[in-house]
Formats: sequence, structure tokens, C-alpha cells
Amino acid sequence: MLTHLAINDFAIIDALSVSFSGGSNILSGETGAGKSIIINAVNLIVGGRASPDLIRTGADRAVVEALFQVPTESPLSTLLADMDIPFNGEVLIKRTISKEGKSRVRINGSLATLHMLSQLGPHLISVSGQNEHQVLLRPDNHLFILDDFGDLTKERLTFTGLYRDYYAYKERLEKLRDDLQKEEEKRELTQFQIQEIEEAKLVPGEDIGLEEERRRLMHAETLMDIVFKGYHTLYEKDESVLSILSLLTKEMGKGVSMDSNLDHFKKELESVELRVEDLALELRNFYAKLRVDPKRLEAVEERLQLIRRLKKKYGSSIEDILCFKEELSQKRYQLAQKQEELKRGETELEEKREGLMRMATSLSQKRRETAETLEKRVLEELDQLGMAGTRFNIGFSSISSVGGTHLADTVDSAISADGIDVVEFLISPNVGEDLRPLAKIASGGELSRIMLALKTILARSGLVETLVFDEIDAGIAGATAAIIGEKLRSLAQYHQILCITHLPQIACSGEKHFLVEKRVSKGRTRTLISSLNSEGRVNEIARLLGGKTISEKTLAHAREMLSS
Repeated sequence: MLTHLAINDFAIIDALSVSFSGGSNILSGETGAGKSIIINAVNLIVGGRASPDLIRTGADRAVVEALFQVPTESPLSTLLADMDIPFNGEVLIKRTISKEGKSRVRINGSLATLHMLSQLGPHLISVSGQNEHQVLLRPDNHLFILDDFGDLTKERLTFTGLYRDYYAYKERLEKLRDDLQKEEEKRELTQFQIQEIEEAKLVPGEDIGLEEERRRLMHAETLMDIVFKGYHTLYEKDESVLSILSLLTKEMGKGVSMDSNLDHFKKELESVELRVEDLALELRNFYAKLRVDPKRLEAVEERLQLIRRLKKKYGSSIEDILCFKEELSQKRYQLAQKQEELKRGETELEEKREGLMRMATSLSQKRRETAETLEKRVLEELDQLGMAGTRFNIGFSSISSVGGTHLADTVDSAISADGIDVVEFLISPNVGEDLRPLAKIASGGELSRIMLALKTILARSGLVETLVFDEIDAGIAGATAAIIGEKLRSLAQYHQILCITHLPQIACSGEKHFLVEKRVSKGRTRTLISSLNSEGRVNEIARLLGGKTISEKTLAHAREMLSS
């Protein structure tokens, strides 16, 4: 609800401050007094276009401020939280226009962008006749209005939840499919790598032994010569080491009989003699194993070359290569698992899609039935509001026929987050004219009455708190005007109403009445607004009834209208 509006240096307004009440607020005054200027200022508050031309002559800037009382559970609280703007049940909007054409916006004291303001506007106030700020004129909202009227909102929200679950599941499967495609592209390479490693039949530590064997085979002749000489020197020669040790041991044995201290040396020599003999026999056995084998050397070289090649490709050691093979095998196993998961997921996704289609079809049928009822109700209201002969139709089209309207949100060409329907209100206010989208109605008076009819029907589920009606009385009078007044009174039970009117029948419907006047002071024209007391209201109704000359009879008529 708009509780306070302050306007400074805007058009012919130098300083204007007004507090509005809940229910119905009437604004009246002479033509050209500035009522439309006040509405233009309100439009700025909800994101309307700003121009330096709107600044009062001689001023550097124009400022418009509006204070709204908003229920804390309103959807607006979530929107403000997303914008990181503090909120405690009040929304204070301040918009400043400079001569340079710059526009500055503050929401609850925080700097904001015009885009942020335009997002908030439709939740705060609806100005009939101003298409860009009229929630009911936006085709995107028509489906929600229809669902609200038919008590289908809960069912739509349930569908939306299932749709989002479907879409999230579909995205997960698409990611899984992409991963599988990438892994499938590598599958042949993986299979080749596993096969190459398996065919090598690698043994941990094998390369170390092969390197030793390779060196031995490369120097086999030299090794044989060294070992052969060592064996002969120790054992075979006439003066071998072993024969010298044997003689020395015998001599030492003779010495023991002369001096027992030599027994220790004799035993040590015997021990050395045995060790030399063992060493000589080991050399002989080693010599027997040595051979020159070019074929074996070639085989060892080939095996080492294979191991080096595998190390270069798969790891720095045989152990690393075998670990890499295990990783590849695990990936191959996981690939098979993912393929099974994708197969099961695609079956489940199809079941989800079929369930969504069934629910969307059921919801669509209910909407079409609801649309028939709403069409009849709207035509009844318009007939009472002096628009007999008007045609009103709720047009349905499918998602797939709307050229990408919901392209970002669709699961396929038939379903969106809200179902399978695209809904738009169509109207022909004049006999013989074709039905046209509601947003393209040109007449402000007709538009206001259409809005009034829709809002009367949808009052309990209105999308905004404050409704502004401008030019609602264009082209009507008498009984129709009285009916519009009754409609406004009824609508004021659910919304705050701001209505600009020239008709006394409508002016009488308000709970609070404001007079907008234009005066000249110190050579400057000013627009003023004042709240009328009981007597002031009688005088204003009388003016609306009788024009310039107000008689006692006119005043009595005004009192009678207000009392009734």
C-alpha cells in the first residue's frame, strides 16, 4: 500500500506531499490542474522513463519519493533479499532526475539500478493505462491470472516442482551421456593400452635382472678369461695359491711341536686353505655357467627395449606400468556401469516425461474449462460498466507454436515449467472489430474499465496491493458511472485504490477525497493537493455536478449522493 508520496520540482509541482489511506482514494480537480502529473510521478517510482524535461523550470533536479507498506510475507521480500536490500515491512523508493539526464534510484536507502526498480514496480503498484507497468496487461501473467481464478495455482506449482525435478534429472543424464561419449572415444585406446601391457607379461623387478644379464652377456669372453685365470691361480697351477698354502700349513705343523704358540697360526692357515679351495670351486662353477650367446643377448636387448618403451608411455617403473593397467581396467568397468546407469536413466526419464504430459494435459483441460467461466464473468462485468457488445476471449496456444517463448526452460518442444499452454487475453471493445491482445487496446477509458472488470473478478487474488485508475470515466456517465463507483468500492475491500475522475458518481465512491488544484503564486504556476473534509467534499462533488455555478440545489444533491 502506498502510504506517502512526496514530489519536488517535477513539472509544475514545486513541493507536494500527500498521505494516502487504505481503501479507495479519489483524486479530482479541474482539467490541467496536474492530476496526470502526479500519476507520471508515480510511474517514475515504478521504473518509468525519466527525462530532464520533467524538471521544474529553474530547478537543478526533480525528486520523487514514495513509501509503501508491504506484508512481510509478500513475494517482494524474497526479491528484495535477492537484491541485498534491507526490508522490514516498508519500502521507501527515492528517484532523482538531474539536468544532465541522469537518474539515481535508492531503495530503502540502498543505491539501486533502474532494472531493479522495474522488477519491484509490478509488485507494488499497478497503473491502468500505462502498459509497461500494468501487470494484467503482460501476457506472461495471463496464465497465472487464469490459474488463480480457477484455484489451479497449487496444481501448477506441483507441476512446476515435478518439471524442475525432470529437468534436473535430464541434465544429469545429458552430462552422463557426454561423459560416456568422451570415454567411448577413448575406449579403443584404453583397450589397446591394456592389451599391450598384458601381452608384455611384466614381472616386478624384471628389468633390474635383465640389465645384469645384459652386461654379463656383453662381456662374456672377458669374464670367462678373468674367472678362468682366477680359478687356475687358486687351484690348478703347479704353484697355485692352494698348493702354497698347503705346504705352508705343513711347515707350520712342524713348528707347533717346537713352539705351541704356532698352533694358532697353523689353524688360521688351515681355515684360509679351506676357504681358498671353496672359492676356487665356486669360480669353476661360475665359469661353467659363462657362455658367449649372441641370441640370448639379442633377446635380452629386445626385452629391455620393450620395457623401456612401456615405461616411456605408462610409467617410470614396471610397478607404475602395472598400476596404470589396473586403473585402465577400473575405468573400463566403470564405463560398463555408466552405460547400464544411462540405460536405466533413459527409461526412468521417459516415464517422468509421460507423467508430466499426463499432468500437463489434465491441467490444460481444467484451464480451458476455467477460461469459459472467466470469459462469461468478464463480459458480464463489462456489460455493467457500459461496454455492452464487447467480446472477450482467452486464447490458448501450445508451447511448440510460440517460436521459442520458453526456449530456455523447455524440456522439449511441448512442455514448459507451467504446462503445455500459452495463454493470452484477447478483446474487441467495439462491434465489428477483430479480437486483439489486451495490451494493444488504445483507449485509456476502455482499458481502465477492462482492468476494473478483471480486478473486480480477481480481487481476492490480486497481484499487487495498490491499483491506480486514470481516465476510468472516459466516455461514460449516469448509471454506468454509478456502477463503476460501486465496483471501485467493492475492489477497495481487497486493494488500495487511487482513482482520478471527473464524474461525481465515481468520486462519491471514495473513502478519502483529494483535490488537485493549480494556482499562480509570485509569477509561477504550482500544483497543490489537499485532503478534503466533509464540507470540502460536498463542495467538490457539487462542482463536478454543476460546473462553475453551484446552487443550493446542487449542494443538496451532492450531500444526497455522498450520504447514499
